[in-house]
Amino acid sequence: MTNGRVNPACRLEDQGITGLGNVYYNYMEPALVEEALKRGEGHLGNGGAFLVETGKHTGRSPKDKFVVKTPCVEDTIWWENNPPMDPVKFDVLHADMLEHMKGKDYFVQDLYGGADPAHRLDVRMVTELAWHNLFIRHLLRRPDRDELDEFSPEFTVINCPSFKADADKHGCRSETIIALNFEKKLILIGGTEYAGENKKSVFSVLNYLLPGKGIMPMHCSANHAPNNPVDTAIFFGLSGTGKTTLSADPSRVLIGDDEHGWSERGTFNFEGGCYAKTIDLSAKAEPEIFATTSKFATVIENMVWDKETKELDFHDDSLTANMRCAYPLEYISNASSTALGGHPKNIIMLTCDAFGVLPPIARLTPAQAMYHFLSGFTSKVAGTEKGITEPEPTFSTCFGAPFMPRRPEAYGNLLRDKMASHGATCWLVNTGWTGGAYGTGSRMPIRATRALLKAALDGSLAEAEFRKDKNFGFDVPVKVEGVADLLLDPRRTWDDQAAYDAQAQKLVDMFAKNFAQYDAYIDDDVRAIAIG
Repeated sequence: MTNGRVNPACRLEDQGITGLGNVYYNYMEPALVEEALKRGEGHLGNGGAFLVETGKHTGRSPKDKFVVKTPCVEDTIWWENNPPMDPVKFDVLHADMLEHMKGKDYFVQDLYGGADPAHRLDVRMVTELAWHNLFIRHLLRRPDRDELDEFSPEFTVINCPSFKADADKHGCRSETIIALNFEKKLILIGGTEYAGENKKSVFSVLNYLLPGKGIMPMHCSANHAPNNPVDTAIFFGLSGTGKTTLSADPSRVLIGDDEHGWSERGTFNFEGGCYAKTIDLSAKAEPEIFATTSKFATVIENMVWDKETKELDFHDDSLTANMRCAYPLEYISNASSTALGGHPKNIIMLTCDAFGVLPPIARLTPAQAMYHFLSGFTSKVAGTEKGITEPEPTFSTCFGAPFMPRRPEAYGNLLRDKMASHGATCWLVNTGWTGGAYGTGSRMPIRATRALLKAALDGSLAEAEFRKDKNFGFDVPVKVEGVADLLLDPRRTWDDQAAYDAQAQKLVDMFAKNFAQYDAYIDDDVRAIAIG
């Protein structure tokens, strides 16, 4: 056995994982890069970045994710969204995976999920691939070295890509499996090398545990004003809506780019790093994120690169449009050293409207905020999931349905109550299409989005003149400095305004049809929004 820093009373053998080859505990970045290169898992890129491909899985496999149906969670899981797995089948899966692992080398990282010590989750990641260990060391939070001497995991994740599940034997759908067992505090991942499954499995656990403590888990990015954590903003949105790009504003302090909690003390990042999409990334538009792609130990996932110069091609999506880089937060110069912020002053809900109907920004009442939060309208972006090749309109409740173990109302009620308690202002921001639907119109100018967000965050937008949107009833600014007036009225951007009206009515009807599922669970003020 080859050992790094570890609590001697908490080795894998004590968790019933025996018969392995070498076990590498809590190796740091240089050693993990060395091991990954030695094992032929990838290539060394410019600046010491690690270049890797993930095979046939270049995105998450949400249909292969299961929650084990045990008594402790039977009455609280949203089973319509989280396919159940029989506990007996899980035990067989677990035994078969442990048998498959025997004789092979494994890498262990003991990490924290959550920057707030009062609410963090102690997580042990056991990975077959050295580069997966490097990835999750970036994405979760790293204990101080002396803290490892006392570390005891609350949850364990075992990721074994070479293990292929048996659908009949293990009660799953395919050879790919992500199985969460809350009773045994164990997550099993097999049949996929896509690294994002590691972090999203931990996010799913936190999404279940934290609401029971009155803490709202959020699929969002967050930042705050310089030297003023009280002025915190959070950005909800699915992958591809701009969470990472828009929160990495050099004029503000980055708390985190993807997953946060909102507790009685304020906002805290779950993670210790960022997992940014790199399709069409440019040094001019996003210099800080671009610079990370040539820094030591940054994981470059599924990008095409020149075999001689190792130069990355940010436009070639022949492997996937979901090409990404994973790096520690400290690689961003304006990142918070604590990953903590105050109670959100502004809440931004990002949506990628492929219909070209929604305005670039709208102000929401608390009831409208809950309505749009539960609706979670956006468009899946090419490459985020297997089989998605172009933007596809969808409703993903709470802007993260695949990661929500509880019913949506549990999160919606937390949002409404916390907004009321702390006086947050909510804005709906469309980063999708204008001047027509996808295929006819054009993508919303990023410069305009940034100008609108700046005005929202500095408070000047609240003083603007607003009009009432006749389709959705929210307030839309009429004039904002630095933004063309035409852009603020999406109907005027269409050549055929009658076609806009038809498209808008279609979208309104889609909202109403989708929201009918929440009618029995919502208050009258939110219900009034739903029925117009």
